[in-house]
Amino acid sequence: MVTAYCVKCRAKVEIKNPQKVKLKNGRMATKGTCPKCGTQVFRMGVA
Repeated sequence: MVTAYCVKCRAKVEIKNPQKVKLKNGRMATKGTCPKCGTQVFRMGVA
């Protein structure tokens, strides 16, 4: 269970369909969608 802050809902939500991504600087992050509104959410450092 990975959580991220949804800017549209203004709340911490559990990421729906989390995907691990590698940024240009080599760091890992997790991105997915908000289950309530469908907005894309992003969290740094969670692998």
